[in-house]
Amino acid sequence: MVEAASAKFVVVVDDTKLVSGLGGSGLAMPVEVVQFCWKYNLVRLQEIFKGEGCEAKLRVDGDGKPYVTDNSNYIVDLYFKTPIKDAGSAGKEISSLEGVVEHGLFLDMATDVIVAGKEGVTVQTK
Repeated sequence: MVEAASAKFVVVVDDTKLVSGLGGSGLAMPVEVVQFCWKYNLVRLQEIFKGEGCEAKLRVDGDGKPYVTDNSNYIVDLYFKTPIKDAGSAGKEISSLEGVVEHGLFLDMATDVIVAGKEGVTVQTK
């Protein structure tokens, strides 16, 4: 919510975070869901992205209990074996599911990206 209310959204990363497409990296893409229907949404999310070889898992804490966000919701982590074909459409489809609070695609939000690498620091501006 803070990002959406901000005039600028600056992202700082190292060059290992740069990818040609979203997904397929083996890292989790989080989807925050209300507790009431988390299992239903886990299955729906996995089904939506079966073409990308997606595996959906409920995030758990160190005790094996569901991780609870500061808004008392759960996180379903999506692991993609291949890149998402159309991130914009994917974001809209995820957001349209009842019980989904937010997703971790963060599309079109950054105004500037600062990238640190072996060759130094570069700044990319929208």
